[in-house]
Amino acid sequence: MDKRLLDILCCPVSKTPVRPATRSELDSINRAVAAGQLATVAGVPVGARVEEALITTDRKVLYRIEDGIPVMLPEEGIGTLQVSDFPHG
Repeated sequence: MDKRLLDILCCPVSKTPVRPATRSELDSINRAVAAGQLATVAGVPVGARVEEALITTDRKVLYRIEDGIPVMLPEEGIGTLQVSDFPHG
């Protein structure tokens, strides 16, 4: 992702800056997806693996990147607190 774009993106709700999600963060999210235990902020179950994403720097909300485009809609955010083994440290 273009560094200039990344520098201006932030969570649309909290205005917290975002960064690319790490492989371990995506692996944790995808384990929850596979178990059917993950929902968006709007309560919609997440049924597809997350291959690429941005995450807030406080690691609380993840936003998928689909076809190279960040989906930064408030209702599309995925709260990481619902994932028991999410690496928060």
